[in-house]
Amino acid sequence: MRQKKARAVRAVEILCASAGVAAAYAHAAAQVPVPLQPFAQQVRQIETALKYLGQPLSPAEQSQINAAIANPDEAAAVAGIERILDHYTLAVVDINPESRVKVAPGPAKAELVEAGTRIFLVKVRNQAGVTSRLMVESPNSGPVYIRSDSSPQPPVKLTAAESEESWAYISLYEKDPLPELLSGLALEYLILEVYSRERGQRSAKFSFNVGQGTQDIGFRSDCVVLFNALPARPLRLRVRDENDAPTFASFTLRDNLDRLYPNPSKRLAPDLFFQPQIYRGDGDAVRLPEAEYTVTCSLGPEYVAQTKKVAVGGDASEISFRMERWIDPSKYGWYSGDHHVHAAGCAHYQNPTEGVRPEDMMRQILGEKLNVGCVLTWGPCYYYQKQFFSGKDHPLSKRDELMHYDLEVSGFPSSHAGHLVLLGLTEQDYPGAKRIEDWPTWDLPILRWGKSQGAVVGFAHSGWGLAVKSSDLPNYEMPGFDGIGANEYIVDVTYPDAVDFISTMDPPDLWELNIWYQTLNVGFRTRVSGETDFPCITDSRVGQGRVYAKVSGPLSYSAWLNAVRAGRSYVSEGKSHLMDFSVNGTEVGTNSSQVRLDAPATVHATVKAAGYLDPVPNPSLQSLPYDHAPYWDIERARLGSTREAPVELA
Repeated sequence: MRQKKARAVRAVEILCASAGVAAAYAHAAAQVPVPLQPFAQQVRQIETALKYLGQPLSPAEQSQINAAIANPDEAAAVAGIERILDHYTLAVVDINPESRVKVAPGPAKAELVEAGTRIFLVKVRNQAGVTSRLMVESPNSGPVYIRSDSSPQPPVKLTAAESEESWAYISLYEKDPLPELLSGLALEYLILEVYSRERGQRSAKFSFNVGQGTQDIGFRSDCVVLFNALPARPLRLRVRDENDAPTFASFTLRDNLDRLYPNPSKRLAPDLFFQPQIYRGDGDAVRLPEAEYTVTCSLGPEYVAQTKKVAVGGDASEISFRMERWIDPSKYGWYSGDHHVHAAGCAHYQNPTEGVRPEDMMRQILGEKLNVGCVLTWGPCYYYQKQFFSGKDHPLSKRDELMHYDLEVSGFPSSHAGHLVLLGLTEQDYPGAKRIEDWPTWDLPILRWGKSQGAVVGFAHSGWGLAVKSSDLPNYEMPGFDGIGANEYIVDVTYPDAVDFISTMDPPDLWELNIWYQTLNVGFRTRVSGETDFPCITDSRVGQGRVYAKVSGPLSYSAWLNAVRAGRSYVSEGKSHLMDFSVNGTEVGTNSSQVRLDAPATVHATVKAAGYLDPVPNPSLQSLPYDHAPYWDIERARLGSTREAPVELA
């Protein structure tokens, strides 16, 4: 009888999920005081990470956390925050003073979605102050085939036993803004991601440790959780442009709990984990659990975004959009371009593909309705990405949507002198250079080499390193020339035909425009061009910074570049437009953009001006200091609560 009773007690310990002993662990754990300030800061990191991963806390929960943090009673404040976060806690991990680890199930609803990822919290009570890495292991976690509806990849081959047991991919999220290691705080929360390949009820055993031999004895470092994986259903996306032609577009999908789909953390190209949106063409489908969704469809800043609701259920769910322009500059010959985007480095995937492929970048260009997208190979992943350079438009290009691979000299020996953008190259490798390290250590020879090929050349993200304290434009403060912008420009511009443009729209406008105004005032005729530096300085969308260049006749890359070189262009975020600017009949970019007067006189200026302002003002954006992003946005120029903005002639 005693042996049976002992076996029964041990069975209860092992199957802790069915016993619901998370609360018992809470009472049994030694009460270690938790200081509010570091705990609150860690909670803020969790809030930020959950939002980034597409599963944010609700506004009500955020308000409750704010109220708890403001409580002068620290113990009560910590307890209040725990009550909110415990709702999402799948596992409670206790590390005793001897660094032994045991685990119990938390109160979170164990619900997953087929072919998708759900996010949970892990509550760690750290009596030992351990600062090593917490690791999670599960025999049910292994290689799974993560489906990509639009770009299928060969499935991972699994044995029958592996397929039955390894139905999930389970991991702790250990990327920014969260650290890889435990802080040593007596209480903190971590994020657990669980991807399910299957639907229906599935059981998973979790084991946690902080290093070999730290598991508690008696199977107390293990816990079994029974999940229910909701079936995924196809939602067909229909999208047509203003001419009723099928098109690619940007789609953002959220359920009623504001959860983002597909979950960003487990996305594969062509979907990028650092973007909330995905890019799909007319007729493509996404797989979603049965629920109601809010779907926002957009096609770049020249179109009006649309938002609709749709209920997903069965196999015939569909949602349709007919996109509408509020402006079409190309009708007047003005074609948009982002001369600085990347397919590798910064926020991009690094391995094993060394960035993403042309077909993935083309979706970004099509989905934002860019006429020209310049994909620049640069230091990170240079040796892999350079294979896509041909000196010609990429074959995926369309008639009015061109993708062209070129070069940014960044991560090269000359980078300290300022990063360079070289557009329209016929050769990508500097003469005699076999590796990046062989390139020149300053910019002028590189600029001259680019110009010898007929390329259009200039400085990237020019304002970085040119910061000044004054808000006057122009002003006479001396910048530090110590960043990644137009450092050497102040010298190179004095050499004839060495620099075509400086880039704008990435740093604060005053910094980059100040040096441009100063060099214009002493007779140099460098142009300005708009860029994004996607996904480095910004990773939201390509084309957030644009240059519109006027092309006579059909669009071509060379004609567009020649217009940029001539200054027959304007820069914009896509919501403000100043087309066909002329003075005394001389249009910008013609006759070297110069009007000669024999004596002081009155001049006559004309311009086609257009802008798009949301019906409701955004006070937070209007009140931002000039050196806080977004730097270029027509909202900053709104007159009061109207939908008007001034046009200034300076």
